[in-house]
Amino acid sequence: MLNTIARFSLLPAAALVLAACTSSPAVDYDKLTADVIKASFQERGIAKLDRLDQDDANRECAAADVAGKPIDEKVAKAIEEANMKTIKWPSDGKFLGDWKQGEVIAQSGRGMTWTDTATTVNGGNCYNCHQISKEELSFGTLGPSLYNYGKLRGVTDPNSEAAKAIVEYTWGKLWNSRAYTACSQMPRAGHAGVLNEQQIKHVMALLLDPASPVNQ
Repeated sequence: MLNTIARFSLLPAAALVLAACTSSPAVDYDKLTADVIKASFQERGIAKLDRLDQDDANRECAAADVAGKPIDEKVAKAIEEANMKTIKWPSDGKFLGDWKQGEVIAQSGRGMTWTDTATTVNGGNCYNCHQISKEELSFGTLGPSLYNYGKLRGVTDPNSEAAKAIVEYTWGKLWNSRAYTACSQMPRAGHAGVLNEQQIKHVMALLLDPASPVNQ
C-alpha cells in the first residue's frame, strides 16, 4: 500500500490526468504530458526543475523517436550547425592534459545528484557506455569501444599537424556531440557543464596520448 507521502506526491499528476479524461477531445496532450512530468518532480539540492527543459535538439529528436522515423535531414543539419557554434575550444590552445587524471574521470560516475553540492567534482561516466581499456571486465556497450582510440586513427603524436583533424574532432565530440550527430545520445559534457575545460583535456589525453592504456 502506498504510504501517505507517496499518495500526496502523486495527487498533482493524478489530478491532471483526471482533468484530461473529462475535457474536450481538443486537449493538448503534449502540454498535458509536460505538466504531469513537472508535477511529478520536485527540486532537491542542486537538482533543479530546469533539467526538465528541452532545447530544440532534444525536442526534435524526441519527436522523431516517438514517430518511429529518422529525423528530417534539414532539421538534423540545422541542429548540428547550431550545436557546432556552442563548442568552446581550449582557451590556451592546448588540447591534452594528463591521461592518468583522464582515466579517473572516465571511470567515475560521480556528480550532479541531489545529494551532491555545487562544488562536487563530476566524473565523465564514460565506462557506462564504452570499453576504455582491455583490462576492463565490465563496461557499457551503448557506445563503441574506445580501446585503441588514438592508435587506430594513427595518432602517434597528438601535437603534430597530421593529427590536428582527429584531435579537434575528438574535442568537439566531447564538448557537444550533437555538433556531429543531431540525435546523439552521448552526454554533451562540456556544453552541459558536466566536465570543465581541464577535465576534458585529461579525457582527451586518455584517448589520444600514445602512453595511455587506451592505446596500448
